Amino acid sequence: MAKKLGFGLMRMPHIDPANAADVDLEQVKAMVDLFMENGFTYFDTALMYNGFASEAVAKAAIVDRYPRESFTLATKLHAGFFNSFEDRDKVFNGQLEKTGAGYFDYYLLHGIEAGMIDKYEQYDCFNWMLEKKAQGLIRHAGFSFHDTPELLEKILTEHPEMEFVQLQLNYLDWESDWIRAKENYAICEKYGKPVIVMEPVKGGSLAKMPAEAEALLKATEPDLSIPSWAIRFAASLPNVMMVLSGMSTIAQMEDNVSYMKDFKPLTEEECQLCFKAAEIINAQIAIPCTGCHYCTEGCPMKIAIPEYFSLYNEDMRENLAEKGWTINFSNYGNLTKTFGRAGDCIECGQCESICPQHLTIIDYLKEVSKHYDR
Repeated sequence: MAKKLGFGLMRMPHIDPANAADVDLEQVKAMVDLFMENGFTYFDTALMYNGFASEAVAKAAIVDRYPRESFTLATKLHAGFFNSFEDRDKVFNGQLEKTGAGYFDYYLLHGIEAGMIDKYEQYDCFNWMLEKKAQGLIRHAGFSFHDTPELLEKILTEHPEMEFVQLQLNYLDWESDWIRAKENYAICEKYGKPVIVMEPVKGGSLAKMPAEAEALLKATEPDLSIPSWAIRFAASLPNVMMVLSGMSTIAQMEDNVSYMKDFKPLTEEECQLCFKAAEIINAQIAIPCTGCHYCTEGCPMKIAIPEYFSLYNEDMRENLAEKGWTINFSNYGNLTKTFGRAGDCIECGQCESICPQHLTIIDYLKEVSKHYDR
């Protein structure tokens, strides 16, 4: 059986933190080597990850250094980057060239939601993927998904040829009224579609958590990291075939590999502990941002939206805002030397149109600005 941990090439280490495309290639190579040495083979990239550099990094760190049959590579077609039948092939051929992979083991229509599905249907993208599969350029065709169970069921009913679904799934979103992770997972089970998990640690929300929640988990497994609970929760679900982790450091890679190389599913009691931790965390998150950075690529004011939301969440947690000043005011000020301030938002709506979490980013930026722009 294939190991269930996948390397998500979306949050790779940077040399210049202000430049998403300035990836620390040597560190990524070391991470890839450690990953492969421990028997893990699945890598996930996409056109726009790391400032459109991720696919090229995959070539340099993986494709150019390992036999093609020794690893599994997944990438995606996003609705924002094609506007004609010809554009689909232009994007795909560009991805083949950029990665040098020859073919993609898994190819996905990226981030399907209600606002995108019509475009994927208009340009016959589901059948187009099957054509690529018949040509030997794709081994498995599927899609990633950010919407309701009702829409997911409609897609799987109309496109039974899809082989897998990639879902945002973690114990924080399991009972979420918006993400509806548990319900979406159940739909995949119903239609016999294996699940690839994205955002298992919810952009770090399940790595750095309130002390009360952390103590709850540490009391049971003092030697295991807090993020391990999130990865293992997702991997414990029987219909999950792969759990993607967007690792940014060697330390994160070492930690994930340590408990996933001989993975043991959580017990029912351990799952219940996760849900108790989720209740504590949910009570203290002001802005449920996962830090995917989709919103920042097209921001005309170059606002560091996820970074500002992270600082704000820290200050709102446990009523830190009542102190009047925290170190995050300095952190915010340092960020504004490179990026636009939260108050610079011109309300163009670009960020909200692409946010997988469907956050009201414009309103949240106003809250952040009120807090920090003094």
